[in-house]
Amino acid sequence: MPDPSSLRDSTQIVLPQEALAGLEAQLDEEFTITIFPEGDRYCRIIGSPVEIKEASQFLVRQGVSLP
Repeated sequence: MPDPSSLRDSTQIVLPQEALAGLEAQLDEEFTITIFPEGDRYCRIIGSPVEIKEASQFLVRQGVSLP
């Protein structure tokens, strides 16, 4: 049985909100994901492992550092 933390890592990205400034609409348009605010500082991007991988690659191409 897979480790729950590895499954969680493949289905979500948690970033500071300022890292997504100006990219939220484009992310939402290009990928089947959901973006949730986490308080005032962070946001959580949730999607299938395939969508998260592609969204991660998109973010890196835009200069966003991922954890």
